[in-house]
Amino acid sequence: MTFHPATQPLLLHSAQRFTGTAVVPDAWLRLDGGVVTDVGTGDSWRGLTAGAAAAGNAVGTGADGDVEVLDAAGAYVAPGFVDLHCHGGGGASFEDADISAALRVHRAAGTTSLVASLVTNPLPVLEASLRALGGVHDPMLRGFHLEGPFLATSHCGAHRPDYLVAPTVEAVDRLVEAGGGSLVQVTMAPELDPDLAALRRFIQHGVRVAVGHTAADYETALRAFDAGASLLTHAFNAMEPLHHRRPGPIAAALDSPHVTLELIADGLHVHDPMVRLAFASAPGRVALITDAMAAAGAGDGKYTIGSLDVTVAGGEARLAGNGSIAGSTLTLDAAVRRAVGAGVGAVEAVAAATLVPARALGLPDYGTTEVGARGGVVLLDEDLTVLRVLS
Repeated sequence: MTFHPATQPLLLHSAQRFTGTAVVPDAWLRLDGGVVTDVGTGDSWRGLTAGAAAAGNAVGTGADGDVEVLDAAGAYVAPGFVDLHCHGGGGASFEDADISAALRVHRAAGTTSLVASLVTNPLPVLEASLRALGGVHDPMLRGFHLEGPFLATSHCGAHRPDYLVAPTVEAVDRLVEAGGGSLVQVTMAPELDPDLAALRRFIQHGVRVAVGHTAADYETALRAFDAGASLLTHAFNAMEPLHHRRPGPIAAALDSPHVTLELIADGLHVHDPMVRLAFASAPGRVALITDAMAAAGAGDGKYTIGSLDVTVAGGEARLAGNGSIAGSTLTLDAAVRRAVGAGVGAVEAVAAATLVPARALGLPDYGTTEVGARGGVVLLDEDLTVLRVLS
């Protein structure tokens, strides 16, 4: 796999192009500065690269100067992946001073747009983290996600229960101010916000609210979704399960057409039949996420998530104290392959890593390969393994 930063316009031909809703065979596209400027099929690309060789990494001269020509040789071309929920990788967490290693790991796996997630910490620490991260400028970053501190202690997972608090409007304003416009998403347990004042305040500030790490029943979760919450944080995990008499927040999300369901398809967080169930029950609304922690791309060993010790063995990240799952070591390309292996169609699986999360973030020009699309593209082989990242 190689990452290919754009230095000149690129013409990619003889590809199978994922559009977001279908696959176009014998397709070509032209990419300039990470933006798709032209698409077509067959040999019609030749008119854009007069003087270019028919195949290989040739450079031809088009109407607007040199254009690199790349023969995809039948490989898939997909939009750059979009990760709504990621805590780190390459040995680094997004709370760290240097997050470049984490971004490199996920970029190499096809992710070109990422929301950096922070775990629960005391409010002043979260404010300081948001202020520090606000100074990080990378085209891959789409903003920051607070997974806590407004979570249920009964479903805290890998979050320190003594750091968890009930939300207040004042706390919301402090966090939004600290983010300086970079806070785009927050996970909340709606039962901690009975009048939903804090939830509504986040939405007024333009921050998307996800229901998660929650003991909420169906009615409480549905009330939060009706009030504007638009995401379900890692569906099935850290929440009440589906039950025939107590349907819980999963059913509430399924009954709310505007809600996107995050899903960690790593074979550990969610069993394959439940992956199929999610895609079948919420078509076009499942977003594959990594929920990756520092060990993604860095191997087994001892790590921390927030201030909690984590042991990673066989690719499984678990709290050293009680063995609870502590995020994943997943990358989005692997999540796509796992979903397909579980029985999800390739078009639907790729859309769940591209178009669906882009829409959830309000990024209309991302997640597709149509003209005007941003975020670059990813070349995938027949097994959906990343060959090249082009942006």
